[in-house]
Amino acid sequence: MSQLSLSITSAPSLKTFQTAQLIELWCAEPVFFASRELSDTYYTEGAIGNYALAYALGWARSPYRLAGKDTGRPKYIEDLTPLTNQCYILPAWPIGGTASFRFERFNGLSDSYWYAMTNNRVATSREDLPLKRTGKKPNTFRPSNFPQTGRLRVIERGNRFQTIVFGDRSLPEYIRVGKFMSKVRVDVIQSLPITQLPTGTHQCTAYLKVPTAKPL
Repeated sequence: MSQLSLSITSAPSLKTFQTAQLIELWCAEPVFFASRELSDTYYTEGAIGNYALAYALGWARSPYRLAGKDTGRPKYIEDLTPLTNQCYILPAWPIGGTASFRFERFNGLSDSYWYAMTNNRVATSREDLPLKRTGKKPNTFRPSNFPQTGRLRVIERGNRFQTIVFGDRSLPEYIRVGKFMSKVRVDVIQSLPITQLPTGTHQCTAYLKVPTAKPL
């Protein structure tokens, strides 16, 4: 982003903003999102989504783990709709075009004296074992939906990303991002006056998100 102005045409709600801020995100710790899952390996893509950043900046709040009827149904519409015409952030892109990664292995198995692998869960008591191994009534425990072992491809510490924030919002010096709530520093690089462009074909070096019926 070498130009001193930002031109927008795609998202109608952005027309209400007069200025924007170019910010830089520095990863003080490795950042992990389960962007893709292949067998027991979980990959983080080289970008940070604008939904994730909206939560990280404190613009929207959500429980760490959904429960009850909300399980499996993200509440993006409920959490983010109040931000319409107040603030907006683009997905963050890596400076230099690509991010660097590293692989880590995780092991969430029990530390108990005895455990065994059963039907998609770790049994920590012999009473948990299935019928065919104990001859007793099958257990009523539901299978765990959380992996116990595997590998993670994470965004490496020291990576730098840039994004653009619309709206008059103060920004924290540090935020927590990703499934591990990794520490990321926020630096404001410059303010960018917004210029409206006529409808047509234009080039953009920033990451954009396809507009939806509910902005952000």
